[in-house]
Amino acid sequence: METKQWTTIDKKGWPRGEWDEEPDKVQWPDAETGLPCLAVRGPGGNWCGYVGLAGGHALYGKGYDDVDVRVHGGLTFADACHPGATEATGICHVPSKGEPDHIWWLGFDCAHLGDVSPAYQPWRYSGYDEWYKNLSYVQRQCAFLAKQLFHHPVRVFEEET
Repeated sequence: METKQWTTIDKKGWPRGEWDEEPDKVQWPDAETGLPCLAVRGPGGNWCGYVGLAGGHALYGKGYDDVDVRVHGGLTFADACHPGATEATGICHVPSKGEPDHIWWLGFDCAHLGDVSPAYQPWRYSGYDEWYKNLSYVQRQCAFLAKQLFHHPVRVFEEET
């Protein structure tokens, strides 16, 4: 997977911050595992991070509540590439030649209590200890998630019958 980034969001009306200099979507291969990773800015300006699994992985197709991993805020997303997603904004990647284009994404978001979403300015007055989880933070969380998924002992929670 080739590292790529896109800037598509109009940030007018947002307060000034480090998000001004960040892109809005980045794809890259995890350095340790080679798993595909995505960081996609959500509608509130917060980041969401994703790690992709190719078919054949034991967790491919599993729901986010069925996967036992630790990551910021817990897993909140599990799905394939969205068919109508645009390259520059969607939860999907641009595969390099010879790489699978059918990927199962497991992801998390940085829009929890204590997370700053720059498009929603009231956070500045909430009184909570909030801080903006920047692109670098999300990339570190993706690396942490990728390592867990790569070495996952397949502890999948099955429904009780």
